[in-house]
Amino acid sequence: MPTLKELLAGVLAVDPAANAVEAKGQWYSWGDLAARIAALENLYNALDLPPGSRVGLFMRNRIEPFAALFSILATERCLVTVNPLYPDPVLAADLAGLRAPVFVAEASEWQRPGLREAVSAMGAAGIEMTADRNALARLVPGLEHVNADKIAGADLVRMAPDVIIEMLTSGTTGRPKRIPLNRTAFQHSFESALAYEHSRDPDAAPRLRPGTTVLHTPISHIGGLWQAINTVSAGRKSCLIERFNVPEWHDAVKRHRPKISGAPPAALRMILDAKLPKADLASLSGLISGTAPVDPALVEAFWQQYGIPILTSYGATEFAGAVAGWTLPDFRAYYPRKAGSVGRLQKGVQARIVDAETGAVLPAGAEGLLELKSKQMADPDAWCRTTDRAMLDDENFLWIRGRIDNAIIRGGFKIHPDDVVKALEAHPAIREAAVVGIEDARLGEVPAAALMLKAGATEPSQSDLVAFLRGQLLPYQIPAKICFVADVPRTTSLKPALPALRAMLSDPAAP
Repeated sequence: MPTLKELLAGVLAVDPAANAVEAKGQWYSWGDLAARIAALENLYNALDLPPGSRVGLFMRNRIEPFAALFSILATERCLVTVNPLYPDPVLAADLAGLRAPVFVAEASEWQRPGLREAVSAMGAAGIEMTADRNALARLVPGLEHVNADKIAGADLVRMAPDVIIEMLTSGTTGRPKRIPLNRTAFQHSFESALAYEHSRDPDAAPRLRPGTTVLHTPISHIGGLWQAINTVSAGRKSCLIERFNVPEWHDAVKRHRPKISGAPPAALRMILDAKLPKADLASLSGLISGTAPVDPALVEAFWQQYGIPILTSYGATEFAGAVAGWTLPDFRAYYPRKAGSVGRLQKGVQARIVDAETGAVLPAGAEGLLELKSKQMADPDAWCRTTDRAMLDDENFLWIRGRIDNAIIRGGFKIHPDDVVKALEAHPAIREAAVVGIEDARLGEVPAAALMLKAGATEPSQSDLVAFLRGQLLPYQIPAKICFVADVPRTTSLKPALPALRAMLSDPAAP
């Protein structure tokens, strides 16, 4: 199979005048994309950054960062992901710790307080992406050179030849960290992902395809990054949405008529709650959802409302992408018999379920701790132990039951937040629930819940809600604190950001 560099080069050369990317209502051609890539590559070369060099990129779902992403991958440099959604002081501190030799960002980012100073202090260069077609990229004044004398261990921080991406985790359960994704492992993951595209022959000559992919998952997240790479390398057009919202997604689906789109569980609930006309979504043969386990009731509701399969998948940044997922043929053959599963293991992926305490391998159908082995992981010969409670059946379908490390210990009793969330979301007025443990002087920790109502629903009283939960949960599982909110703090992938949610619900002033 061709390398990612070869695939990108082939696609960009097919028809430079054809539309490639729609952003903020404007179309950009494959030639426009290639010109932006070339402008950045010229600057990388001018800064003496050979293949394998680390390049920090401020990643947003906009045309300039989108093109810059492919300028790094197409020239076989190492992408160091930077999340510009951080507050200015946090972002400046993050940059200082990265010590990359160059950072690439839009002009507006370079105006943020403290960022130029942080980059200058480490001796790195800065590149500004612009909308000026006569100068698509230029060096930032005062940051025109890489000062190797300022960068300790210059060779180490400049180069990462075996790493294709230093990928930020989503930060769902704690502070985000960067995971180095091995170049060879990433290629194996890329090849495995093609199993979901039966019409795509990776060895065929590059060609442009008629479809348009709606890209709303942030490219700073592994799911959004994978979708962007798959879309461009396949020669499909892209429609960039900077942040998911129902009206913009709805409009994009109506206009572009995609066959497949993506939506995390929170977005699925918003779409369902908006009661969009079935005819407007008629082009969709499936919706991919992979940032978190999807409630089987939500999959069934979508199937009943729109006749659209929800194709869940399971992966992580550490795995360089997905390791299991539903395909359309599998959905037709196994749904609803395998309802609740995150899909079947991908080709080349091995999994086993072990006892969390003894490490003993458990039989098919037993619940325990998930371990994985695959060529797409950093060490392809070692079993990687996850923190996920899981079950694997004898047909290689995988169920994720929750995370071991999110368990709440209430006076010695263990509570899995996913069990409480499921019970809360069974209430007819609740669109979405998020549950975390908060400190308690007597019991050590107690569950607290933030609830979001369905459109037009009346807020149930606390007593009525507790009475409802008593029919589904054990007494110690019922949240000690329940707050109704418009929304909760979220990661870039729309998952509840648990540390921020815990701080919010721990505040005595929280409603």
